[in-house]
Amino acid sequence: MPIISVVIPVYNGERTIQETIESVLNQTFTDFELIIINDGSQDRTLEIVSSIKDERLKVFSYPNAGLSESRNRGIFHASGEYISFIDADDLWTADKLELQLKALQENPQAAVAYSWTKCIDELGNFSRRGSHISVTGDVYAKLLLIDFIENGSNPLIRKNAFTEVGEFDASFTHSEDRDMWLRLAAKYHFVAVPYPQILYRQSDNSVSANLPKQEVGSLKVIEKAFNQAPESLQHLKRHSIANIYKGLTFKALEGKAQPKQGLIAVKLLWHSLSNDTALLKTRVICKALLKIAVMIILPPPISQVLIAKFQGVFNTTTILGHLQLELF
Repeated sequence: MPIISVVIPVYNGERTIQETIESVLNQTFTDFELIIINDGSQDRTLEIVSSIKDERLKVFSYPNAGLSESRNRGIFHASGEYISFIDADDLWTADKLELQLKALQENPQAAVAYSWTKCIDELGNFSRRGSHISVTGDVYAKLLLIDFIENGSNPLIRKNAFTEVGEFDASFTHSEDRDMWLRLAAKYHFVAVPYPQILYRQSDNSVSANLPKQEVGSLKVIEKAFNQAPESLQHLKRHSIANIYKGLTFKALEGKAQPKQGLIAVKLLWHSLSNDTALLKTRVICKALLKIAVMIILPPPISQVLIAKFQGVFNTTTILGHLQLELF
């Protein structure tokens, strides 16, 4: 029986699935099974997966049901003591499983180990760093404030924890990851592995298109979480909502420089300010507003050149760092 079960849910992932699988098979820790949940793919995904010969690889095909249900199917098939998920377009560094497993073995009171994230573009090139937040132990309050896990391709989780908290909530189509992390954090300790081991792939088009859905999904998850949180943590709700909108504002500013994107950023920034007026006292608000103005007022070709020329001023990673609530 393998120690770790790795689950890859995939739907029409022919462009990236082979690279993702290879990043798992190349792990320095080798005692794992790799479970592919083919979620009704209609492209060459199944053909590509079937061409990879490795005795650790197991493939299960189902009608399309979405990401949460595919992960739940992976949990059902998993025989390992620990489970980790990776989306079909993300990558891991070779030591990801080894260091996360070591962290859990050295911290038996913890049920979840997580690492830092680096973002890559569609071609696999580095685009920006993640938040690189490290908290260990009882992380529930801080996870209510901000999703420092950042993506579903990150944690290694003791399988028996799912017996206690249940499966992924299939009613959520966005932010279902954070819902699960919050349910785990309410009952178990986490341990941080302070290295960037998750390469999270982002597309400008998908980020822009998904912002309204991410907004709705994130707010639903936070509403559910605070309905279950103790009274002593209810004062964090406003700050949590503010951080959602700060993150969404950053994503809008990171998108293509065009008027529509700028107007979306204005709306999101307004909600950020409504929930956290302290943001008005920061210098970064001027940078954010300036970038928004350039995106809205100037024609896209000119705004793109201007933003590229003054990259230091308009750097969205810097803006994100200030837009996020200071935790420590």
